[in-house]
Amino acid sequence: MKLIKVMFIFIFLLITLAGCAEQKLLEQVGLTTLLGYDLGENEKLSTTAVIRQVNPEFQSNVEIVSAENETARGSRAEINRKTSKKIMSGQMRVVLFGEELAEDGIAHHIDTLSKNSDTSGSIIVAVVEGETKSLLEYQFQEIDDIGTHIYKLLEQNIKNEQMISSSLHEVAHDYYSLGRDIAIPIIKRDEEHVEISGVALFNKGKMVGKLSTEESFYVKLSRDLYDSAMFEITIPKEALPESQTKNSPERIPVVIDTINTKKQVKLINPQTPEFDMHITVNGRLLEIEANMDLDNSKNVKRLEEEIGKSIAKNLESVLIYCQDVKSDAFGLGEYYRSSVRHSNLTHEKWHEMYSATKVNIKVDFTVLRSGIFE
Repeated sequence: MKLIKVMFIFIFLLITLAGCAEQKLLEQVGLTTLLGYDLGENEKLSTTAVIRQVNPEFQSNVEIVSAENETARGSRAEINRKTSKKIMSGQMRVVLFGEELAEDGIAHHIDTLSKNSDTSGSIIVAVVEGETKSLLEYQFQEIDDIGTHIYKLLEQNIKNEQMISSSLHEVAHDYYSLGRDIAIPIIKRDEEHVEISGVALFNKGKMVGKLSTEESFYVKLSRDLYDSAMFEITIPKEALPESQTKNSPERIPVVIDTINTKKQVKLINPQTPEFDMHITVNGRLLEIEANMDLDNSKNVKRLEEEIGKSIAKNLESVLIYCQDVKSDAFGLGEYYRSSVRHSNLTHEKWHEMYSATKVNIKVDFTVLRSGIFE
């Protein structure tokens, strides 16, 4: 019994001392939750850090600090000299690149971040329209912690499959992979809101183009598999029965959700090169701006065919744009490399071939019998 009491006292003291140590540690450091990089003056790197600081009463405040230097580490050292507490990056969740810097190239920064043992591979990477500094330093009326807000904005859209995933690990993988280019979200400030505005396309480490948020669906469709998502598409009015589309617009909006996909890509001609891409999409029909009789199996079949054609057409349009800007966001080079033995493929050689690549896209869409009808 005496031994138990001694052990109980020992454990209590240990917990108390650990709590004091943790409190003391938090009082001494500032936790960087977000870093933004821009091109500075005279080709220097401008770094803006969102830092959460905790006071002795465990109340926290957010501080925005900027600095310029020749390197990222040098800028962070400058930031550390501007704060009263030692800056630590263990809680960093997001890294942002200004648009001008992204066009100049982010390869060195991706390489540096991925090799930094203090940086988690799960942090989210994104591009900012304009400069990251002006976005982060803006005094939002309803946003107390801009770092946490941007992280949650990106996280929930990626988790709900409304945007392609862009963790540091994935971005570094795409950068180092032969036959696949980086594609990451773009965010911007719209008055008092921060929103995702599209997708940045890269060739190697340089941003070469951008897609809208609607077009980003097709990038993800070509790169990954969907398990559950929602998207809107339009189909031509004349493709459906005239008796059921009298009051419908020329392009009829259709909303699909809970989609799941399968994809097959096959190289059929290594010389051109030419691929067959077959995508199977299943989804619930949530909304359609037409008075269709969806109890009629012929109507449903016709609708499925038209949705499949529209998806294929839009996917082809996005692919053509990616070819024009020479960004293989679809990852077709990986399929080529894995299919052609001893191809001696290089990044430069593949992008010359990629511009002339032909892709035969076929999409089979099936309406799941749930949603607006049974």
